[in-house]
Amino acid sequence: MDDKAKRIAALTPLQRSVTQEGGTERPFSGEYDDFDQPGIYVDVVSGEPLFSSLDKYDARCGWPSFTKPLAKLTNRRDSRFGMERTEVRSAAADSHLGHVFTDGPAAAGGLRYCINSAALRFIPAAELEAQGYGAYASLFK
Repeated sequence: MDDKAKRIAALTPLQRSVTQEGGTERPFSGEYDDFDQPGIYVDVVSGEPLFSSLDKYDARCGWPSFTKPLAKLTNRRDSRFGMERTEVRSAAADSHLGHVFTDGPAAAGGLRYCINSAALRFIPAAELEAQGYGAYASLFK
């Protein structure tokens, strides 16, 4: 079993549903929806840095929302459920994260990255160095 397969096997059923099958957690149920601590959010599969708490805001949509990513993400057209949306996936692991919409804060570029908590792992600012994310520590000084 390769490294990625091992990481996927270690996911919870919800994390697997979201990241590997394009599922969605119930609104207002995710761990990071009503969560406000300094740090970064990484892909639960690969550990790839995705978002900073500095770009998180309360969009009152039921999922964590961010104005911009830390790294390049992959966008795909998503027309499931009779809606036209833009799916957002991590570049390294190709994990389904959520969707991006154009109704975000205009002053921050107008985008709203609506992301499933189940696709994320939070790294507190105080632990960035110890967990191998020291390159992002300067964001919180």
